[in-house]
Amino acid sequence: MTDVTYAKPRPHAPARTRRVLRLDGEQRAAMETGRNRMALAAVVFAAAFGVLGMRLVDLGVLRDAGEPVAAAMTSQLSAGRADIVDRNGVLLATELPTASLFADARRVLDPADAARRLVRVLPELDEAQVLGRLDSRKAFVWIARALTPRQQEAVLNLGIPGLDFVREERRVYPQGRAAPHIVGFVDVDNRGIAGMEKAFEQALTDPERAGKPLALSIDLRVQHILRDALAAQMSKHQAIGATGLVMDVRTGELLAMVSLPDFDPNQPAQFEPERLFNRATLGVYEMGSTFKIFNTAMALDSGAVRVNDSFDASKPIKIGRFTINDYHGKHRWLSVPEVFKYSSNIGSARMALAVGAETQRAYLRDLGLLEAAVLEVPEVGKPLVPSPWREVNTLTVSYGHGLAVTPVQLAGAVAAVVNGGRKVVPTLLRQDHATPGEQVISARTSALMRDLMRLAVLDGTGRNADVPGYPVIGKTGTAEKANAGGYARKALLSSFVGAFPAHDPRFLVLAVIDEPKPTPDTHGYATGGWVAAPAVREVVARLGPLYGLRPSLPQEGPNPDVRVASFTVND
Repeated sequence: MTDVTYAKPRPHAPARTRRVLRLDGEQRAAMETGRNRMALAAVVFAAAFGVLGMRLVDLGVLRDAGEPVAAAMTSQLSAGRADIVDRNGVLLATELPTASLFADARRVLDPADAARRLVRVLPELDEAQVLGRLDSRKAFVWIARALTPRQQEAVLNLGIPGLDFVREERRVYPQGRAAPHIVGFVDVDNRGIAGMEKAFEQALTDPERAGKPLALSIDLRVQHILRDALAAQMSKHQAIGATGLVMDVRTGELLAMVSLPDFDPNQPAQFEPERLFNRATLGVYEMGSTFKIFNTAMALDSGAVRVNDSFDASKPIKIGRFTINDYHGKHRWLSVPEVFKYSSNIGSARMALAVGAETQRAYLRDLGLLEAAVLEVPEVGKPLVPSPWREVNTLTVSYGHGLAVTPVQLAGAVAAVVNGGRKVVPTLLRQDHATPGEQVISARTSALMRDLMRLAVLDGTGRNADVPGYPVIGKTGTAEKANAGGYARKALLSSFVGAFPAHDPRFLVLAVIDEPKPTPDTHGYATGGWVAAPAVREVVARLGPLYGLRPSLPQEGPNPDVRVASFTVND
């Protein structure tokens, strides 16, 4: 019989008790706050990663490969300045984007260490000055302006906290020393402080001019020609300075204007004030015998003197304590062409007496010699005019003493004498439609003066200015420089002002050499004919072909109005 064992029944398990957690109000609020904070943190992290992703795309894909990468650079771009160009569109001044370094001094952990490390990569900085700024605890201090991309990278590699960059525009002058006194320069904040940069500050920074450059009358090619010629004579004669210009006698446009010694406008602070001085527009000088152009023109134009008249130049003129002599006197009576040709002070003074002081002042005023020149640059000198205007002034002004003017004033007045008698206003802006000026002397007088000025070159003191094929008219000038005690006999201002072509002048060329020294090949002279005339000759010889002027052959027969004794103009 099979034993069957029955399992004992398990006792009934007691039912599991289900606990229900009941939260009070404070606990429920705490849990809700936690959930909200977690959600907010998730949003912030998502936004942060989104910004970083966009930045990586910008740096790796969108950014131009040539632009310097600076993660901390801010985008504070200053309003740019318009370009300045010459009459042919050659760039004289423009802007380049640069990075400038500043610091939040409050965030600089170790100012002394930071200053030391900065000076290592930017050696032009002064360590003590940098330390003073970093130690100031100010929120913003400048450290260095207008850094190159390489300098910026070197600063970034230092990893100094508290340093940052701001993007600025830096004014640059691609032509360097070519025309610094004309173009001028700007300060560290990109504001014009000299030359055309200052004169046209508002126009150059006007947003409406964006992309429209300021076009000057200057031709950079002519500027280089003039500078080379003046620098050569200045060096040869060990002069302390030189200036000159080339002007269109019809429009008054200055194709070139040079003042030596000069400077690089990219670094104006590195040069002494003498180099920044514009001798052509700000320098005021007694221009010597070049004034005989005006004296002769007014004498003939007023009718007080005829071209065939003669004047006693046999002995000096004494007036009060003054004595008027000739440099190389002929000691005889001289005709008007001879007075001009031989540059006689005595003859010129007697012609001025025939004209009279009142008429003399009126002509000089009409020619623009008694008031400051109207020119675009702010550096313009005022003429030194005798007051009162005595009889002795009437005599001395006739040969360029006692009245001091700027070279640009002289050029404008001579241009009016040779261009047919119309007043010329010098300008540094390109003129597309020039308006003829008022008639200040007659066309007939202008023609007579061209012949007399040609005579002075052919057979007078201006021989060294003539150029075969491009006949030059002109006049030399040699003046002792004024000083506190009168005049310095060894300190000369030697000049030549000429125009060409002789029969119908288009260009005027002026050269002035300050305190030249004689050389053996000038036979011990340092006068305008030996020192300044060769510079004009060099400019004319290169300028004529450059502007396509055809060389001319000598004309047959003189102007009958200049047939005096044996002196005629056969050109």
